[in-house]
Amino acid sequence: MNWSPNSWRSKNAKHIPNDYPSAEALAEVENTLSKKPPLVVASEIEKLKKELAKVSRGEAFLLQGGDCAESFSEFEADRIIRYFRVFLQMAVVLTFAGGKHVVKVGRVAGQFAKPRSSATETQGDITLPSYRGDNINGLEFNEESRLPNPERLMMAYNQSASTMNLLRALATGGYADLAYVNNWNLDFVKKQGKTATDYLKLCHHIEESLDFIGSMGKGSVETDTVSFFTSHEALLLGYEEALTRKDNLFGSGGFYATSAHMLWIGDRTRGLDDAHIEYCRGVANPIGVKCGPSLSPDELLALIERLNPKNEAGKLVLIARFGSDKIAQHLPAMVKKVTEAGKNVVWSSDPMHGNTITSSNGFKTRPFERVASEVAQFMEIVTANGGYPGGIHLEMTGDDVTECTGGNIGVSEEMLPSQYNTHCDPRLNADQSLELAFEIASKLREDRKEQRMAAAGI
Repeated sequence: MNWSPNSWRSKNAKHIPNDYPSAEALAEVENTLSKKPPLVVASEIEKLKKELAKVSRGEAFLLQGGDCAESFSEFEADRIIRYFRVFLQMAVVLTFAGGKHVVKVGRVAGQFAKPRSSATETQGDITLPSYRGDNINGLEFNEESRLPNPERLMMAYNQSASTMNLLRALATGGYADLAYVNNWNLDFVKKQGKTATDYLKLCHHIEESLDFIGSMGKGSVETDTVSFFTSHEALLLGYEEALTRKDNLFGSGGFYATSAHMLWIGDRTRGLDDAHIEYCRGVANPIGVKCGPSLSPDELLALIERLNPKNEAGKLVLIARFGSDKIAQHLPAMVKKVTEAGKNVVWSSDPMHGNTITSSNGFKTRPFERVASEVAQFMEIVTANGGYPGGIHLEMTGDDVTECTGGNIGVSEEMLPSQYNTHCDPRLNADQSLELAFEIASKLREDRKEQRMAAAGI
């Protein structure tokens, strides 16, 4: 392949800060990271790839979501638990409606850095470097805070390791047991409204199903353990390089990015001959590619061939992020091109980034109705052009924030300042996330019914 973990350094590297005060200090931190234990291992990565291969064949559904950008100041166990809880609730809704396994991939334990549209930010008469994420610089608007600090990479690694430790415990220690589904109680289930009612009905049906299986004498059902994987944008390639390991245990002998199970390449860093594509083409992890309006079908096909020359199922996730007003113009040709070329890919929808607006009171927000509209259009377009709409990619939180307007809970523009806590982009709160899961579930249930009727010749 003529590839090495550091071959990206000879390429054009966009959105990677080059203004660290000391290149020697940065190199020293990266060297220290290269000796740290991996956050994930090759066998876990290969397991995710197998699950994503099922998604590419229409046999499973991908749920990917989490914080826009993790932060050091908000790092606490309760927030991770709240996030994991709503994530599980969404997965249960999608599983029960679609009758398919849901692959669970969090935007967590490494999602710190963010590409920015402008390298600088101006407040009054002062212009400083933009905030790029807690693993690069600080949110506070002062010169010291906005200076890139390599020690933040070590802090990000340590926080990611702690987060992974808790998530593994939650996923395998009984917290995810379906038998306790009625105990996964968010505040919204105590409220009046269609979403809460539907969820409680679903809990009852699941309990009935588990009781039925038990009454048939089939013994206990394994419901207390789930597989949960992590992902983040592969932006800071020095960090990724430091955590790249050649597998000597699993038997593949390949290189793996051990910072997360899955990495994705952003819409701003997917240049075919640029550094981020160069790095990601050489690791064995599943790779996501954000596909926006500026990407042509031919360019997408070239990216697929560069990143997955063996056409391996489960290797590539194409994440469509257009906006509810642009998806019908761009996505059909992409799906048709990829399908006709016989490429094994997972089609997933990111309905967040293309639907960002500025409210009348100056807050960056995302109307829930636009988010839901893009998801619905995505599922129809991919199906109509021969593909399988196999996933959703969300910026979401388990907290009761007011960052996206609309939804059944009716977040208005006037309510935005009350709990606007994001460090970067607006996220769906717990209520809105679960409401969207129900809307997707409704479509999955309709498709499942149609497939059964077709199989029966009706």
